[in-house]
Amino acid sequence: MEAKPVKIKITPYKDKELTSQDKSVDPYLVPVNPEQYVQNYKIKYDVKPAAGSHGVQERFLASAPEELKLDWIIDGTNTIYGYKFSTDSAKSVIDQIEHLKSVVYDMSGEIHQPRFLKIMGLGIHQRGNGDVTFDAILTDLQITYTLFNPNGEPLRAKISATFLDYRENKRRVLEEAKESPDLTHIRQVTDGEKLPLIVYEAYKDPTYHMEVAKVNNLTNFRHLSVGKELVLPPIEKSVQ
Repeated sequence: MEAKPVKIKITPYKDKELTSQDKSVDPYLVPVNPEQYVQNYKIKYDVKPAAGSHGVQERFLASAPEELKLDWIIDGTNTIYGYKFSTDSAKSVIDQIEHLKSVVYDMSGEIHQPRFLKIMGLGIHQRGNGDVTFDAILTDLQITYTLFNPNGEPLRAKISATFLDYRENKRRVLEEAKESPDLTHIRQVTDGEKLPLIVYEAYKDPTYHMEVAKVNNLTNFRHLSVGKELVLPPIEKSVQ
């Protein structure tokens, strides 16, 4: 018996935390796995001319969200190996493309934007994420029709899709585990902790606790709930 290949699966969600799957559309299975996929990492710098020289001074701003680029084939000829295992294999090329667009591109009436996506398969993963997934939103979709029947109906198309790493902000900060006081990070309150001590550990100065309380909308910072997540902003944003 021919072994059923593992395929990339794109599942749509209707919330930023990716906890509520959008059941109004079926997940999309990439019918033929790509020979390769590309993950793109970028770093943003603020580059300014150096005073008194021809050089430049660069200041780190942020690591840009990762990009994932996938290229695959949509076929209507039934001649590609493994394609028969695709859930869309009996559909025309146009219908297969419509299914893909309904998952990754079309507007969701509930959230008034394209859906949030979880991409699984082929070892795709994100830094700090133990699961073999890539949480994303679509940023670019290119469809190139390459084969037609005598009536002009497309029989094959090449899909090129680019997805941007999308993780809810608090989750992203926790996963990246940023410790620098010059970067926003999030701290969970443990039993018995007081705000001045938490602030001192983050900034080596307890006097910023009023600013941290203001950022977190704390009305009584002397009594913190265990497990509460505190946003600790950069020092330069804390000082008036």
